[in-house]
Formats: sequence, C-alpha cells, structure tokens
Amino acid sequence: MTDTSLRSVTVERTSTGHFVARNARGGTIAFGTASGPDAETEFTPVELLLAALGGCTAVDVDVATSRHAEPDAFRVTVTGHKITDEQGNRLTDLRVSFHVAFPDGEGAERARAILPRAVKSSHDRLCTVSRTVETGTPVAAEIEEA
Repeated sequence: MTDTSLRSVTVERTSTGHFVARNARGGTIAFGTASGPDAETEFTPVELLLAALGGCTAVDVDVATSRHAEPDAFRVTVTGHKITDEQGNRLTDLRVSFHVAFPDGEGAERARAILPRAVKSSHDRLCTVSRTVETGTPVAAEIEEA
C-alpha cells in the first residue's frame, strides 16, 4: 500500500450519542444514535453506510451519463434490512435503485443507452464502497493510547 492509497476520516464525540466525522479536506458530517434533540434529522451510522453505497455509485453513473445529457431527474434509493442473528447486527438484502430521466434532445438517447451499462460497471468494478461491502473486507478495531 502507498500513502496515495490511504483514505481516512476522524470521528469525534460532540455529546452523548452524537458525533461529527471530518475528512482531510475539512468537510464535516454530523451523525448520531437517533435519540435526543437532533434525532428527527440526524443520520445514523447505518444510514451513512446506505448513503455511501448510493453516493459512490451515483457519482460513477452521473459521470458516465451526464457528459451526453443533463438529467431531468437523478435519484438513487438505497435500502436494506437491519437484522440481528448469530453473526450479530448487520444489513441484508441491500438494494441500490436508480431513477434517472433525460429530456428529449441532443445526447439524451446516448445517455439513456449508457445508463444500464454505467450502473452495472459501477456495481461490478468501479464503486469502492459497494465493492468493499461485497468482498467482505475485514475491519480491524484497536485502542490507541490517549
């Protein structure tokens, strides 16, 4: 592995059950446990995982199709069932569904034709998030001295 392959975020606790994730470029996302004053709007970690799945593949598909035509609609819905079984808590039956519409006009037919291939290509090889989930990459947890 090289320094150029490393990706990271830092997660800091802001209050009981509430956290903020920061990337190296200064971006932040607040999230929490779905309880407390921000529970109605704050994302949970599971929702962030679903957003990462949808966002990763949405970026791939948008790059491939929008060079031909600007979409009228572009929505990705990601669903999964949270279960608890002998393997612990996890999501099953993950589904990424695209709703994309292009206006009539120059490039729209090409964008519509590319759409299925772009979705498949993202799923099969391009989307780092879904590829990581599907291959079952191990996660190491450790405690560093404060």
